[in-house]
Amino acid sequence: MELDARQTLILAVLVLFLGRFLTKKVSFLQKYNIPEPVTGGIVASIFFSAIYFTFDRSVDFSLDQRDQLLIVFFTCVGLSAKFSTLLQGGKALITLLILAVCYLFLQNFTGVAVTLVTDLAPPVGVLGSSVSLSGGHGTAIAWAPTFVSDFGIENAMEIGIACATFGLVLGGLCGGPIASYLIKRHNLSSDCQENLSVGVNDEQEKITVHSIYTVLLVLCIAIGIGIHLHQVIDSFGIKLPIFVPCLFGGIILTNSVPLIWKKFPWPSGTPTLALISDFCLGLFLAMSLMSLQLWTLIDLALPILLLLGAQVIMVLGFSIFVIFRALGKNYDAAIMASGYAGLALGATPTAIANMTAVTKKYGPSPQAFIVVPLIGAFFIDISNAFIIQIFLGWLS
Repeated sequence: MELDARQTLILAVLVLFLGRFLTKKVSFLQKYNIPEPVTGGIVASIFFSAIYFTFDRSVDFSLDQRDQLLIVFFTCVGLSAKFSTLLQGGKALITLLILAVCYLFLQNFTGVAVTLVTDLAPPVGVLGSSVSLSGGHGTAIAWAPTFVSDFGIENAMEIGIACATFGLVLGGLCGGPIASYLIKRHNLSSDCQENLSVGVNDEQEKITVHSIYTVLLVLCIAIGIGIHLHQVIDSFGIKLPIFVPCLFGGIILTNSVPLIWKKFPWPSGTPTLALISDFCLGLFLAMSLMSLQLWTLIDLALPILLLLGAQVIMVLGFSIFVIFRALGKNYDAAIMASGYAGLALGATPTAIANMTAVTKKYGPSPQAFIVVPLIGAFFIDISNAFIIQIFLGWLS
């Protein structure tokens, strides 16, 4: 069964409604700030897997619009990235970058160590670590042929996708509990007076048609700048996901136009911009999770689950005892620790979803929404490519 773009969108919205309903009814989901798209998406993927096992029929989705939502979302993040906020978080950015690169080594060492006590080949430890977890589905798919040709791991693609899939789910489940524990354990609170970076509260000002038009205009211009930046970067042989230059397009506009046209109603920090970012992120996660083909993971051996379990334990310990302490043991550090857990196990949107769910409950943290996406969307991918090559060289 194949659903077209309209049907896929309808189902994604229903998945979001389901997640919201379950969050209101299940105290565990509220207590640990599990993102609504994650909850609804997991339930939907289990349902479609049940259909597959019962009737031997799979449901395929049209996911082109999902990638467009990701571009719009990161452009919104860029439009919220004022240099003044970035400079304030300069130390946190450098600190988190250093720790994140160090963790890539630790993550791969953990994966290889698990293979030594199981029947898995050591290269699978790397494939199930920074390749598929910190790297995500795209990195796993890109590196799978190397594991097949150089190490003879014929099911490298399936293993990489499976680990990336589980990582996406586990990353969405870990972030909220980490932040809740740290905030309550250390009695932390937000001291920021700005509006939320993603999502809106009912108490905030009204959103008008004019404000939506303004945001759409600025978004289209920023995405246009990002597309041209992507073409220039690509001409130098540098491969980056297109949402990264669109993020920079938003940063360029939001730090230049308000200085030139001071009377223009710039959308940074407004509920309208936050609403559109929340809308795009929610639909992106709902589409990603509801389309997971869980039945493809059944044939994977128990050692893969052991590997993932070890990685979850490492991320929890590293986020709570290293990331949080190194970033200052304050409210922003707790939010960034929750985001980093989603980043190290899943992907940048998972990290943003974790932080969004927490900040909606406890208060804004603009610094976190600048530092974590920059680490996840740019620095990690570059560092990970070199570190993967180092480990594969050792294993050869």
